Amino acid sequence: MPLGTWFKAGTSAAALVLGMAGAATAAPAPAGESSAAQAAAVTLRYDDSRAGGWEAAIAAGVASWNANVSNVHLVEAAPGTVAEIVIVATTGWPQATLGPVRPGRQVRVELGSQAVDQGYDKTRIAAHEMGHSLGLPDTKPGPCSQLMSGSSAGTACTNATPNAAERSRVQSAYASGIAALVPADGRILIDAP
Repeated sequence: MPLGTWFKAGTSAAALVLGMAGAATAAPAPAGESSAAQAAAVTLRYDDSRAGGWEAAIAAGVASWNANVSNVHLVEAAPGTVAEIVIVATTGWPQATLGPVRPGRQVRVELGSQAVDQGYDKTRIAAHEMGHSLGLPDTKPGPCSQLMSGSSAGTACTNATPNAAERSRVQSAYASGIAALVPADGRILIDAP
């Protein structure tokens, strides 16, 4: 069978899996993107109902990811629905399950107050931990310009925007809805210095 036929068959199979899962939905793509790009976007729901005190930081972190990637879209889960990303506030160090999380599966993000008590920025923490859920490991040590450098960038760093390499990696992880077929790593990454 020609390679193009295999590719079409694989793409069709991926679309079928996504459609049957019921959890992946097309999200609006930024202006100028084709309908094919819109169809490929994966929507992931997050539940921050147990993250009291972090709501503004979570909203800002989610907005940063949604503004910088188009293959995946983060939305707040409606009450009573199952979310792929469960976010809770804790007293320890921030930590998260390494993804990429798949639609219909679940990862956990813990936003720890210990980091805030030491002077780290809440929005950067929230965006960084969401980056783990989207499949990005830590890049420590690293500069402030790398969102995934986490605590190694120091307490003065407030950058909550993924850089080009981080955006590209997430785009690739969710290209054509492929995240539905790629298992999450499952490791818990603790972001203590």
